[in-house]
Amino acid sequence: MTGPRLPNARGELSAAVLAALPGPRPQAPPLDDRDPFDDDLQLALYLLYELHYQGFEGVPDDREWDLDLLALRRPLEQRFLHALRTHVPRPHSDAEQALGALLVEPVGHDDASVSHHLQRDGELWQFREYAAVRSLYHLKEADPHAWVIPRLRGRAKAAVVAIEYDEFGAGRAEEIHAQLFSHLMGDLGLETAYGHYLDAAPAEALATVNLMSLFGLHRALRGALVGHFATVEVTSSPGSRRLAAALRRMGAGAAAQHFYDEHVTADAVHEQVVRHEVVGGLLADVPHLGPDVAFGVHATGFLEERLNAHLLKAWTQRHSALRVPLSDIE
Repeated sequence: MTGPRLPNARGELSAAVLAALPGPRPQAPPLDDRDPFDDDLQLALYLLYELHYQGFEGVPDDREWDLDLLALRRPLEQRFLHALRTHVPRPHSDAEQALGALLVEPVGHDDASVSHHLQRDGELWQFREYAAVRSLYHLKEADPHAWVIPRLRGRAKAAVVAIEYDEFGAGRAEEIHAQLFSHLMGDLGLETAYGHYLDAAPAEALATVNLMSLFGLHRALRGALVGHFATVEVTSSPGSRRLAAALRRMGAGAAAQHFYDEHVTADAVHEQVVRHEVVGGLLADVPHLGPDVAFGVHATGFLEERLNAHLLKAWTQRHSALRVPLSDIE
């Protein structure tokens, strides 16, 4: 099995990483005052993080821990993390308070929510774009969160493993959530290969995936990864219910609907477990990680809001939200 093909560069940084991945010593341009959320930096970071997942076609497996590539990655992720802390300046925020706020559904329609839009008046071409950009995460769903398991103890570890067991199909390969999303993509007429839509994904989508990798690859950020994990589980069920309804309204097939129907049921249970056992267990064991958990919650929300805004702005103007039209990739 080989990984996906390498994408096209989006600037000097990503071009330098692409040139270095097969083996040469990287020559990275200076960061200067580069926007940490732009396409070039986010793609460069995504490429380096992806070496810890499926890698890329033509890139040797041992490049995962190449010291030069790690040295190249470090300033990129530091710039990204600093920007997140700047935009989410809540160092003393309470973890339970942060999670509790996620349980409050807005009254009526939320005009800033992609799931509300797709349920209410979205079109099939918009849902196909949404599925394409989300595939960068959903085709490796639960993998980034698995990195936190060896960094936990007791109640928190047991609860994360229980949830992850469900995410990975409860022992049934055909029920792995990443596999279910692959079936959803096939039902929508999309290519199901891992990483296929990387060239199409805007920086806002890359950042949401990079956040999980950033938190997952650093033990010092384990509290933030738990915050991200909790946010996903707490918000998944109501959002999935809306997306399943959208697919029914659009006349999508059973496989497309099944992915979100499964999340409505499973994540309604996970929400209680993650709040009381994962977060509660972690903070009972390591109380000082509370602000980190809250940071993970808020950083996740911040990047999801940016992605929502990008998608909805394009769609309301009747434009594609992708960097490359689906027709040019398929």
